Amino acid sequence: MSWKTLDDMDLSGKRVLTRVDINVPVEAGRVTDATRIERIVPTVQDILAKGGKPILIAHFGRPKGKVVLDLSLRVLRPALEAALGRSVRLIETLDGAENLTAEAEAADVLLLENIRFYPGEEANDPDFAARLAALGDVYCNDAFSAAHRAHASTAAIADLMPSCAGRLMQAELQALEAALGAPKRPVVAVVGGAKVSTKLDLLSNLVEKVNVLVIGGGMANTFLAAQGLNVGTSLCEHDMAKTARQIMTKAADQGCDIILPADIVVAREFVENAPHETLAVHLCPDDAMILDAGPQSVARVAQAFDAAKTLIWNGPLGAFEIAPFDAATNAAARHAAERTRAGKLISVAGGGDTVAALNRAGAADDFTYISTAGGAFLEWMEGKDLPGVAALGR
Repeated sequence: MSWKTLDDMDLSGKRVLTRVDINVPVEAGRVTDATRIERIVPTVQDILAKGGKPILIAHFGRPKGKVVLDLSLRVLRPALEAALGRSVRLIETLDGAENLTAEAEAADVLLLENIRFYPGEEANDPDFAARLAALGDVYCNDAFSAAHRAHASTAAIADLMPSCAGRLMQAELQALEAALGAPKRPVVAVVGGAKVSTKLDLLSNLVEKVNVLVIGGGMANTFLAAQGLNVGTSLCEHDMAKTARQIMTKAADQGCDIILPADIVVAREFVENAPHETLAVHLCPDDAMILDAGPQSVARVAQAFDAAKTLIWNGPLGAFEIAPFDAATNAAARHAAERTRAGKLISVAGGGDTVAALNRAGAADDFTYISTAGGAFLEWMEGKDLPGVAALGR
């Protein structure tokens, strides 16, 4: 798909409507993690450097088309100003945006109040989109994480004015294209997490696209059970056994190797440092649960990484939140980071648990690209069209 970037746009003297994702965690009126705010800084700085006036459009929480004072973007303004090193003026209503005061005009950056306060946003209402479009000259979408939503500020607006991708959107699309669109082969995908049922589309798409698929976490238990192995009291979707077998058959037909645990770490309770043992995969006791993959499994995953040129990672290999059941995820993540650092692997990862797991392993900084987009990242991996991206390519 072809889409324009900020490099393709003349922004001098232009008002640039910039869709961003600054939906950050807040406690007691303070931003507790400004990562998403920090990630929009290059786009805003580039717009300013090109002589443009950034007008930020953002959502916060789920107000469902109503004004909810607790979800005002006012609370984010100090963190935005700190990250940008610029004055940010909150415009509380669309009426206010249509009739800017001299004081607002003088601010470096304008921030429209929570766009989801308006029912027209989530309805992708064309009239609402037209009202938004009239506020600016150019549209820039820098919110890949909201690109799977067909909303007025992510989809309809792009058809109404010159449009481009911001730096974060550009980086995300380039990383995903390198991982799944036209990747260097062999390609390995790691998919973990609790349930097969939530990742059916993902698994089905990946076995057609990758050379090796590593399945970990609770999902692996469902595949093991589908092969007739005992998984004790483990998290397992026994009703998904037929589906798991269908995925394995499809993988074999496509020439995709599936790696499941060869050895397992089991315990009787899910608590930190619970008494545990490492066993061959077919020896799980009836009263135990599988909480991690064992060292033989990790060695096999590392071997796959060594042979690969591209890695896509979504989800942990075990119960990474507590020791010692984080060992497989940590070891595999560090090996991938080492290969990436050596220039031998392109590694792209995404999804909430994934980012947390790679951070815990101390591996995140060495990955080629880490997506914080969550749902949009997953839908891209599932092979679905994202409305916000498609709109930029029209």
